[in-house]
Amino acid sequence: MSINIQSVISLAKQAGDNIMRIYQQDFDIYDKTDSSPLTEADLTSHHCIVQGLAELTPDIPVLSEESTGNENTERLSWSRYWLIDPLDGTKEFIKKNGEFTVNIALIYNHRPVLGVVYVPAKHITYYGEVGQGAFKQTRTETSQISPAAIPEDNGTWRIVGSRSHQSDAFKAFASALPNTEIVAMGSSLKLCLVAEGAADLYPRLGPTSEWDTAAAQAVVEAAGGQVLEYPSLQPLRYNTRADTLLNPWFIVCTAPAPLWAKPLTAAASA
Repeated sequence: MSINIQSVISLAKQAGDNIMRIYQQDFDIYDKTDSSPLTEADLTSHHCIVQGLAELTPDIPVLSEESTGNENTERLSWSRYWLIDPLDGTKEFIKKNGEFTVNIALIYNHRPVLGVVYVPAKHITYYGEVGQGAFKQTRTETSQISPAAIPEDNGTWRIVGSRSHQSDAFKAFASALPNTEIVAMGSSLKLCLVAEGAADLYPRLGPTSEWDTAAAQAVVEAAGGQVLEYPSLQPLRYNTRADTLLNPWFIVCTAPAPLWAKPLTAAASA
């Protein structure tokens, strides 16, 4: 089945519009265990995307952060499915800094092959399809994107870090490079910064879930970059374990560079 990525982009934007109607309200309660505006934003986006995908591709199942029931038990039998995060960047939504996204990915044989990352507060869309390139779309233009060249050994490495939380392992990784500049960003936008060449590395040395990364990983790989498990440096893959949907640690990069990949390779074989 051929999938029109523009239809997926339109669906992500529709979900984003629903989120923005809630985001622009004044609200004080953020506890996702109740009927707060944040939960309402998650769910309205979830229902919009699930319904839209059911119409667009009725034969492809959907797994969402907000899924309940059979999806989580049946998923291991799926060779192709949609993986979505209806609202990625909870803390950024609460802070109202605009750095939250709608993530829609198509997974095929454990690999994200198509991805759309929409930033509703900024009207920016990153999208890509493996073999077809990756693109950044604003209100006024669409341009193809690609990762930056690997810095020289004595060059400055622009490293993406979470705006809300940086682990001790991340700080140790960054300090091991000769010259670093930390680029703070929220949500799946961290991966997109590497995809478009605005950063050189994103070492995620802390917990994430598969729906957090799949869409942006498709963009990175379509752009020509890599998302590699740490420390094995094998490609990050999806839906391979029955007991969890958590990702291992990973590195987003143009390609492994001797300055940091050799120590990781040694650690993996130790």
